[in-house]
Amino acid sequence: MKTEKKTLWFVVGSQHLYGEETLKQVAEHAEKIVAGLNGSPKIRRDVVLKPVVTTSDQIYRTIIEAGADQGCIGIITWMHTFSPAKMWIKGLKNLTKPMLHLHTQYNREIPWDRIDMDFMNLNQSAHGGREFGYINTRLGVSRKVVTGYWQDENVQQQVADWISVAEAVDESRNMKVARFGDNMRDVAVTEGNKVSSQIDFEYEVHGYGIGDLTASIDNVTEDDISAKVDEYNERYVMSDELKSSGAAYASLTEALKIEAGLENFLVAGGFKAFTTTFENLYGMKQLPGTAVQNLMAKGYGFGAEGDWKTAALLRTMKVMGEAKGQASDRNGAAPAGTSFMEDYTYHFDGENSLVLGAHMLEVCPSIAGGDVRAEVHPLGIGGKEDPVRLVFDVPAGRALNATMIDLGSRFRLVVNELEVVEPPAAAGTFGKLPVARALWKPMPNLETSANAWIYAGGAHHSVFSQSVTSDQLRTYADIYGVEVVVIDKDTKLTNFRNELRWNEAYYR
Repeated sequence: MKTEKKTLWFVVGSQHLYGEETLKQVAEHAEKIVAGLNGSPKIRRDVVLKPVVTTSDQIYRTIIEAGADQGCIGIITWMHTFSPAKMWIKGLKNLTKPMLHLHTQYNREIPWDRIDMDFMNLNQSAHGGREFGYINTRLGVSRKVVTGYWQDENVQQQVADWISVAEAVDESRNMKVARFGDNMRDVAVTEGNKVSSQIDFEYEVHGYGIGDLTASIDNVTEDDISAKVDEYNERYVMSDELKSSGAAYASLTEALKIEAGLENFLVAGGFKAFTTTFENLYGMKQLPGTAVQNLMAKGYGFGAEGDWKTAALLRTMKVMGEAKGQASDRNGAAPAGTSFMEDYTYHFDGENSLVLGAHMLEVCPSIAGGDVRAEVHPLGIGGKEDPVRLVFDVPAGRALNATMIDLGSRFRLVVNELEVVEPPAAAGTFGKLPVARALWKPMPNLETSANAWIYAGGAHHSVFSQSVTSDQLRTYADIYGVEVVVIDKDTKLTNFRNELRWNEAYYR
């Protein structure tokens, strides 16, 4: 499930007014900046330098070629000199790829003792970037603006964050979601308009009867199950009862049979995300618990109870996290993960109030902070045999929850920044709670965040991430022209409710 490595185009704007010698220097400087970006450990996708554009026709052809190139996921623009913006109109009106405006200059400092008009004519990014910014604003072009010196770490990190969003947009445009069964009966927020989502986000949602899935499960071979057993023994700590001589080994083989059949179906159909619902699992002995968890760990998006919007958002955010390659704070361990999540129950304690996040079964082990244990326990819902599940805790650190809702006339992305905390001593090891779980303090506090989330119409399902940032999600929403509201440490409920009212007017 690793994403295909695609490229970014670096397009430099100038004009012929300054002469060929200046344009030669512009090209040389651009080449060094691109080499610097490609040499940054933060930027994991190749940036490809294109010829300096100096006319309307050149700009138009370059943007059209970028749009037609399936290997290009976005354009980085830089105005080294003054590039008259009327030249950009035709091209920008045909822009179909995400764009970042890098507002930088080749030299870090002003050479105080030798500055002359030749230097001023060459190094006009401060001048040219504003001309370019005007025409983008005039045309209503969505773009990310990053200002600063191109060799600075924080600038390279901002570019890297945007690249990961561009990659996620490319993924969304090529994503198929498989929906097994329908929505959980009488649940509202997991419903939505699939035609509108395909128009806005370009991913496709395909519905299948549960018989299509069980047919794939029935075709699973003993070799498929044996390979899964080896995979689990390598990845997870197996409880004694799930080992080959254990009392619940048959339960494990059934769970792995379900997973193999589900994975074979997804691979054959080219699906990157899927949903299930425990109210429609006819012909299956277990709910697909560990199957969903292990497939999420491989990169698949998932939504419970038919929640296709969350499944698509989860896959999208997994791509953001993968492309970004941000290391976690877990003692230098693997990159932090992204998972399906649900606010399950509260711990009210004033300013230290907490949320216990979990789900019946389906939490991704990519967010685990230590050993992941495979166990079997009664579920008490769904009317099926006791399912196998992966149990673990989530480490302390920064995180966020995000959810996409359908308001009828538009979509809204709701984001809440979090601080995951260690359980209090009284919690022990949650010995009687056989599910994967995370304990967090929502920003700015539980009472304000819950009120804001509810006023915004946020769903009870969300995508929990330790690697994706709220700024990346803002950028993603901006590219698609989708409303986004962020609940963070600075949120004041009165201001937040006013923002929702203003957004009603703006998006209507």
